[in-house]
Amino acid sequence: MKLEMFKAGNWRQRYQYKSFEPAMVNYEWTWEDATVSALLEKAARRLGELNAFSLIIPDIDLFIRMHVAKEAQTSSRIEGTQTGIDEVLMPEEQIQPEKRNDWREVHNYIEAINVAIIKLDKLPLSNRLIKETHSLLMQGARGEKKAPGEFRISQNWIGGSNLTDAAFIPPHPDSVPDLMGDLESFWHNDNIVTPRLIRAAISHYQFETIHPFLDGNGRIGRLLIPLYLIDNKILVKPSLYLSDFFERNRASYYDALTRVRESNDLLHWIKFFLRGIEETAKKGCLVFSEILKLRASAEEKIFKMGKRSGRAKILLEYLYRCPIINVSEVEELLSISTPSSNALIKEFCEADILKEMTGRTRKRIFVFGEYLNLFVN
Repeated sequence: MKLEMFKAGNWRQRYQYKSFEPAMVNYEWTWEDATVSALLEKAARRLGELNAFSLIIPDIDLFIRMHVAKEAQTSSRIEGTQTGIDEVLMPEEQIQPEKRNDWREVHNYIEAINVAIIKLDKLPLSNRLIKETHSLLMQGARGEKKAPGEFRISQNWIGGSNLTDAAFIPPHPDSVPDLMGDLESFWHNDNIVTPRLIRAAISHYQFETIHPFLDGNGRIGRLLIPLYLIDNKILVKPSLYLSDFFERNRASYYDALTRVRESNDLLHWIKFFLRGIEETAKKGCLVFSEILKLRASAEEKIFKMGKRSGRAKILLEYLYRCPIINVSEVEELLSISTPSSNALIKEFCEADILKEMTGRTRKRIFVFGEYLNLFVN
């Protein structure tokens, strides 16, 4: 099927409302627009460069955790949560009570990402995996009573307070099983030669249009992108997440999805998606480059700490996983006394690795700010 000829679906009259019934997507896709080919080439090249960092950086998993935390925070922020990246890295007891629901939602997302990626080793990307991931996302959160882990059997909507004033009404629940079955077949159809990045773009659009769950569709749909890339060996590590690009271009993101449904303009969405891949992968490469520079500088400082350098190295590696820490956490990590922990933290502060962030004299919290800022900007 040519992208230029795509018909997104049709509106079907239901009782007092119309639902949008999307067309199936499990086809071989072609196009005449040369811009798509050019963008596809650029995106693929940038992804290859990003993937190379995952192969050459020692202990890459130390830094991947921060990518996951950033993705969870940003994807959840698109849905309205107000948790900052610094708060994501703190234990729940340090979070203000009124913000703990948001904190739990972000941490559910982190767990959902990590578990889904581990499961990809034994279970291919599938509706089963998507359901299991959704169940983790919803546990103990505001959507826990909205059929976690199950495709919806009732009508949902996007925007507005009810079906009569909704901005968009996805397909009727009776259509969901067939539509999701078609999407799963599209992921694994080896009889078509459609490039994987084009499939990823179409898959995200289709998933968001089907809206198969009662809640959490945006986050699962965005998570679907790296899962698909990893499942197809395009990425060896979960180092690319588009939520930051979507959040910074939120109006354009929603407009691009809407244009497909209203004007059949799948080309516009795919171009937007490929630009997002290229920009995000380029930014990821820059972050990894800065990490390598920072790591070399920090290790040089650690080497100068003499007899404390052994413990200091362990602490530094921990800070790459979680760049916010307190004295008691250092004690537990290194099995040392409070005075020894304070002394080591003081040395890290004098070396400009850590900085105290509360201004208090008790219950102080320290941040590896130069590293954390790589994931904030």
